[in-house]
Amino acid sequence: MPYTKRRRLVTSAVAVALGATTLAACGSSDDGGGAQSGPVSLTYWTWTPGMDKVVDLWNKGPGKEQQITVTVKKQASGDTLVTKILTAHKAGQGPDLVQAEYQALPTLVSNDALADISGEVGDVKGEFAEGVWQQTTLGTDAVYAVPQDIGPMMFYYREDLFEKYGLEVPATWDEFAETARKLKKAAPDKDLTTFSANDSGLFAGLAQQAGAKWWSTEGEKWKVGVNDEATKKVAEFWGGLVKEGAVDNQPMYTPAWNKALNTGKQLAWVSAVWAPGTLTTAAPDTKGKWAMAPLPQWPDGGNRTGSWGGSSTGVTTDSKHKDAAAKFAEWLNTDRGALNALAKEGGIYPASTSAQLSGAFTKPPEFFSNQPDFYTKAADIAKTTAPSAWGPNVNVAYTTFKDAFGAAAKDKSDFAAALDTMQEETVADLKKQGFEVAR
Repeated sequence: MPYTKRRRLVTSAVAVALGATTLAACGSSDDGGGAQSGPVSLTYWTWTPGMDKVVDLWNKGPGKEQQITVTVKKQASGDTLVTKILTAHKAGQGPDLVQAEYQALPTLVSNDALADISGEVGDVKGEFAEGVWQQTTLGTDAVYAVPQDIGPMMFYYREDLFEKYGLEVPATWDEFAETARKLKKAAPDKDLTTFSANDSGLFAGLAQQAGAKWWSTEGEKWKVGVNDEATKKVAEFWGGLVKEGAVDNQPMYTPAWNKALNTGKQLAWVSAVWAPGTLTTAAPDTKGKWAMAPLPQWPDGGNRTGSWGGSSTGVTTDSKHKDAAAKFAEWLNTDRGALNALAKEGGIYPASTSAQLSGAFTKPPEFFSNQPDFYTKAADIAKTTAPSAWGPNVNVAYTTFKDAFGAAAKDKSDFAAALDTMQEETVADLKKQGFEVAR
């Protein structure tokens, strides 16, 4: 199959004839989707901590019964793993299974690295929120992975300091801005939060909540909307707050940022469900002083959140045992015992809705022991996750964000111009790679 043709066809709006059917023809499994004969050994590339212990449950239980053994090969995450998968695939030596972030799926699919496993796992669709499942189908009848964990976004704030300064939890982004200004007047040495340009996923999630569609299709062409109206609204909102000094402009995950959280210099953090783990390390002296609430909304009365993080389990087209690999992927992400082990060993928040209120999630995180309904509220928020629209060169958009927005945040300059730079670089890269791009 011609490489450039595949690049045109694998899109989030492609019909079954151009998506699932085409990909099925490219698969390399030799078990035909049916039961394998004799013992099967599978290799799984993943970065999740403790995954070997979770896989042991499979190997000693269902795997032993079905004669399917899985071996974990720990990998780096992010672009490093995507590059390694593609390199191995070009040599025809990819593993059977891979852990892939949702935004990486279009890149892997457009390079024929992931198999369509709709025939093997399609019946588990009801286990996941619609917006989450959509990320693994790319809008087609094909299924390229099983959702594993998700990162619905939320608003975290110092409950004690909000009370001290007479602040209300903002229900809208306009209220958020007014809260930031009110705090500055009451305590000029403190900030409500910071705009950080060192994590592209945060900005992408905020844009997603606002209704952004960074990648879409027009016929058989990709259409890039990184600087669409929804994203411009988000960029101008944060750019305005940074320029007027209502929020800080320093990056996250630095010693200075940790200190700001730990000492109360920064009162809030726009983050995701996994934030308690970060706060435990970054701000250990503040245990029991934080609370979680839904993300502020753009329209008054809105009920929508973005996603920051999350991954899935895919079966590669290099696997000679597609059916067996799909069975493991389904078990890993839907079996209650497996999901409890993933939460305990890997600290993940499951994509499976039935697991979000059971096992490890019946009690709040230890850091949030003051909020007994933490996971109940988190599950409700997760249901409102907006659909995403990823494309085949997310890595370029993310890298450009860090450069362009990093400079704009530091200089307190025009965020809209930085957004236009993201758009231009993303379009130029798609064309350079051979994709057809709509104007």
